[in-house]
Amino acid sequence: MSKLDGNERWKSKMLMTEHVQQYEQKQGGEVRRMITVEERTMVRDLILLPYLDTMVSKSLREIELSGSILQRAFMIAGQAIQQRIMDDTHQLQKELKRRNIRVVADEQDEFLVYYKIFCRGYQERFGLTRDVMRTEISLRLTRYTAELRALLRNQQGATP
Repeated sequence: MSKLDGNERWKSKMLMTEHVQQYEQKQGGEVRRMITVEERTMVRDLILLPYLDTMVSKSLREIELSGSILQRAFMIAGQAIQQRIMDDTHQLQKELKRRNIRVVADEQDEFLVYYKIFCRGYQERFGLTRDVMRTEISLRLTRYTAELRALLRNQQGATP
């Protein structure tokens, strides 16, 4: 039993609004320090996009050396996809920097690639298996190709 238990003034426990706001900001700040699922997805995409860019660059070199009659069309499509990859990478870097999140390559194993995530004062180790990377890269490339296809269809429908 404390000295204040019998005192009726302390039953309401009134707080000044400034104190409530400071408390809520502090509590919200503690929760916000940890990385969210959305931010983790952004980190994953930031890790995968350079691999995808390398794959597209390699394919563009192969197309350049081929004697295909559609060489020019493939080159234009590949360059458009590569530009979209670079734009997405830049946007992710900008957004993660705004959120005070930094990603650094850590180590590579036969089947795993590890990165360190520095997020608002916390450090976390993030690993991706090569199979997951392949799958995600394939899905992302499919999405870019579908976007390019939709863009071409829209342009085709817009011209008489």
